Amino acid sequence: MKSFFWGLCALILCFNLQAQESYQLIPKPAKLTPVPGKFLFQKNTVITLSTQDESFNAVATMLKDQISLSSGLNLAIKSSSASSKGVVFVQNASLGDEAYRLNISTKKIEIQAKSGKGAFYALQTLFQLMPAQIYSNVTSSYELTALACQIEDAPRFSYRGMMLDVGRYYFPVSFIKRFLDLMAVYKLNTFHWHLTEDQGWRIEIKKYPLLTSVSSVRKETMVGHYRDQKFDNKPYGGFYTQDEIKEVIAYASKKFITIIPEIEMPGHSQAVLAAYPELGCNPDKIYQVATKWGISEDVLCPREETFTFMENVLTEVMALFPGQYIHIGGDECPKKQWKESRFCQDLIKKLGLKDEHELQSYFIRRIDKFVTSKGKKLLGWDEILEGGLSPNAMVMSWRGTKGGIEAAKQNHDVVMSPNSFFYLDYYQADPKTQPLAIGGNLTLAKSYSFEPDLPELTAEEAKHIVGIQANVWTEYISTPAYAEYMTFPRALALSEISWSPKQPKDYDDFLRRVKGILPGMDALKINYCPVGLK
Repeated sequence: MKSFFWGLCALILCFNLQAQESYQLIPKPAKLTPVPGKFLFQKNTVITLSTQDESFNAVATMLKDQISLSSGLNLAIKSSSASSKGVVFVQNASLGDEAYRLNISTKKIEIQAKSGKGAFYALQTLFQLMPAQIYSNVTSSYELTALACQIEDAPRFSYRGMMLDVGRYYFPVSFIKRFLDLMAVYKLNTFHWHLTEDQGWRIEIKKYPLLTSVSSVRKETMVGHYRDQKFDNKPYGGFYTQDEIKEVIAYASKKFITIIPEIEMPGHSQAVLAAYPELGCNPDKIYQVATKWGISEDVLCPREETFTFMENVLTEVMALFPGQYIHIGGDECPKKQWKESRFCQDLIKKLGLKDEHELQSYFIRRIDKFVTSKGKKLLGWDEILEGGLSPNAMVMSWRGTKGGIEAAKQNHDVVMSPNSFFYLDYYQADPKTQPLAIGGNLTLAKSYSFEPDLPELTAEEAKHIVGIQANVWTEYISTPAYAEYMTFPRALALSEISWSPKQPKDYDDFLRRVKGILPGMDALKINYCPVGLK
């Protein structure tokens, strides 16, 4: 009898281990219980909405459309009380905004969520439990199933972000939408759109048309590494109209993605000065849109005319973007011109400031006050800590974690984005085997090793770490295909760290699951870096 009991236990354990091996999900759910069998979709399968919440209807329609697109099955959607079979959406007010429960048996798939947002994330998990063909946009004949299981899931962080720099290279609206699509698949919910740079201004501002006719075009572009100092002698430009911005925002909202625009100031603004030189410390200087990468010493001068200009720009930007935050950069602002400017030195004395760092703090505080007056919140890189942090600002910590720790200790919210873990323009494998990149050495394993629970913070201070972000800077990334290659698979590490509960790092398990979802990535036609995956 004892041998039978232990044999049964061993059998159950073996099933659970084998079952867990087959659930290859990114990000890893908070709780997954294996269940034997699969749910089979058939032509008479019905999608049932047992709620009047319209946001669920939108998600149910996404499921219907994707199944039709990939398999040809045309499933009906109906509204009624919870069904005992088919796919059923159930509203559960006790769950968090992004939480969900997904119960799959051989007879029924039940999705519970507070609103369409949680249901949408349940849908992304459901797709990963189905054959990879579900992601294909070509109708084909195959058995459409979903692995049976019970999942209870919710994100660890509310901010799960990706940044794309379009200031160096412009990317078409079609790719921006694809970037959003791929973010959504892996439950990332914040798109940081880096719209302005020394090398190009990419957003239409109707009050200042020279920003698009002059500031959006540089006369040439660097070729090869910066050290080579070679140029292609070809004009390069591009920008998004306000209608295109609205189109992208509307598209993102359907994926439950918030877009944060970045308008750089007071540094990284040489392109602005090319069109409006009176905003610089040397108004008589002839500026041009930057053609070299790196940091420009041509920065905005903190004159009243400059504040008026930036407030007018931000007024148009804030009217376009419904999200809470406006990113104003604030990073890498050389102080040389401010030190040499009689106006700046007089202003420092007039305001009783200690130095140029405090002058930058004055600049940021002025902008923060304006942004706050419009019902928005300011977000900036960790340099905005220098000279004193603006009262309402959130900090994005990129120079390691030090700035984020300092901000959190001052009770400011923080997004962790340390360059050594999440700058996706860094090489991800041996440079001899890779296309040209800025440098660095950031493997998938290194990205995955980041842990945002920092020992320097108390439990109360740690609550100010609201999320994590990875950044795709594009000095050396000129095409959508290359941007995608540098983003994946490292974005999967970001997905898991920002969504899944804190747990001991198990890179082997993570890598196994990454390899397990490769058929889905292939079906999505993601141009990912294959090093170490195949």
